[in-house]
Amino acid sequence: MPASPLASVLFVCVHNAGRSQMAAGFLRHLAGDRVEVRSAGSLPADRINPSAVEAMAELGIDLTGQEPKVLTSEAVQASDYVITMGCGDACPIFPGKKYLNWELEDPAGKGVASVRPIRDRIRSHIEALIADIEARREA
Repeated sequence: MPASPLASVLFVCVHNAGRSQMAAGFLRHLAGDRVEVRSAGSLPADRINPSAVEAMAELGIDLTGQEPKVLTSEAVQASDYVITMGCGDACPIFPGKKYLNWELEDPAGKGVASVRPIRDRIRSHIEALIADIEARREA
């Protein structure tokens, strides 16, 4: 029987097409099945930002099978961590959740060269998040 995940994380961005998708991709890649990963947006786009897909592919992380999803109260309730991506999204607030806001530039309309630094900042945030999740579980 597989072990249950250490935590569940929801990444929220308005369009769920760039920052939140890159963050979800990194967390899936770096934490594997140790963390349950969700992403959503209040106004989901029709598709993921192609520059975000290309920037992540450079690191061997495939986002092509992902698609923007609408933010629901159920997704928030089912998550231990709710992380907004510097876009001022309104999330339902439920007790017992850890809410974080990562101020990140929006990659919308940018080429891959401009998306790389955003991607790299997201990776740094994800590595710190994994360390926090593991530390909380050990405490």
